[in-house]
Amino acid sequence: MSVERHEQGRQGDFGLLAPGPVGTPAEAATADIGYLQAMLDAESALTRAQATVGLAPAEAARAVDAAAHADRFDARDLALRGRSGGNPVIPLVAALTAAVDERHAPYVHRGATSQDILDTASMLVAHRTLGPVLDDLERTAGALARLAAEHRATPMPGRTLTQHAVPTTFGLKAAGWRSLVLDARDRLTAVRSALPAQLGGAAGTLAASQAYAEGEGVSDPTDAVLRLLRAYAREVGLREPELPWHTLRTPLAELAGGLAFAAGALGKMAADVLVLARTEVGEVSEGAGGGSSAMPHKANPVRAALLAAAARRAPALAAVLYGCLAAEDERPAGAWHAEWETLRDLLRLTGGAARDAAELVNGLQVHPARMRANLELTDGMIVSERLSAVLAGRLGRAEARRLVTEAAITVRTQGGTLAEALAAEPALEGVELGALADPAHYTGAAAALTDRALGRS
Repeated sequence: MSVERHEQGRQGDFGLLAPGPVGTPAEAATADIGYLQAMLDAESALTRAQATVGLAPAEAARAVDAAAHADRFDARDLALRGRSGGNPVIPLVAALTAAVDERHAPYVHRGATSQDILDTASMLVAHRTLGPVLDDLERTAGALARLAAEHRATPMPGRTLTQHAVPTTFGLKAAGWRSLVLDARDRLTAVRSALPAQLGGAAGTLAASQAYAEGEGVSDPTDAVLRLLRAYAREVGLREPELPWHTLRTPLAELAGGLAFAAGALGKMAADVLVLARTEVGEVSEGAGGGSSAMPHKANPVRAALLAAAARRAPALAAVLYGCLAAEDERPAGAWHAEWETLRDLLRLTGGAARDAAELVNGLQVHPARMRANLELTDGMIVSERLSAVLAGRLGRAEARRLVTEAAITVRTQGGTLAEALAAEPALEGVELGALADPAHYTGAAAALTDRALGRS
């Protein structure tokens, strides 16, 4: 490959190493063009807000609106020029100013600072990304509700510390997955509704905007800038902040927590599917498993694998954003800059995970016969707890436990079933051990718990 072609290839991020987010609305919303448009939207909203409160002519607002379209700007050129000042807003302001009539140029970015625009743009990008994410979480929850209802009484082995423990039902497992998905939905819904605009000027005092208001002869400049802040939030479609939050990074921390929780919640489901889909277990399978470059027989649980990958990466990304809470002064050096790519990666990861979860669950194949067969693998010992509890009423707790423990040792060393080993005990003559040892009849309140969980909307 020629150096020229190599350089051209490096300029584009095509998602080659990101099969989870690639092609999702999250990828599009967080692309450079998406961020560029969000910054332009923040700039045009600011001029409109100034016009609303009488600090700019309406013609200026219309002029900035007309110019603020990403396809009119060279994102690569802005990126290269942004190196000198350490952020892309500085060259963007210059380019946007040049794109409007000179009569209206003074009203571009007036009273704002770079962080106002980039923070507001980040909140806009997050808001736009979370809409499709929430839709996918709803799709996932709906499919899980159907699976849980259908399999509320389908018995399967419950596993603790990798080993068979006691029977459960697949319906209860699916209801648990759904509960986590709904928790993620609720958290992200709350976070999305609270995403704030940012406007504070150089040091969070709105001093420049107040000075412009004084220059315009406004009778109460302080009231004017407070009305400007309110109008700006309304114009940009975000919550009005109580204070400028240049170094008060609660919005980023809350967003990071919600996104990481969502990725982890979906990762729990994926971890279960990856275990249950093992060849030796075979209790579920992905409806459209992925192939292998070398082994034609493979049908890999690809969606679950991508979810698991996202769940492993998300906490570290969130930790970076939490670390940025410790930001010095009124505007920090480095902490703010560390957030940009981190937030984009976290939004993309969670967006891809939400899509993969919806596809996984809507195509998931459940195999009750294999679940039943696996229940028999321990020759009845999966219900040892039940036998101990029931026999305690006849023999006393200590004696019942002793007999069941000795019978389990007999099964492990000599073969047979737990019911057969216990049947040899004279003290248990007349006890219907076969019925007590049926794993399908020891799922406790799993069906009722599933029904209760499905009552949550």
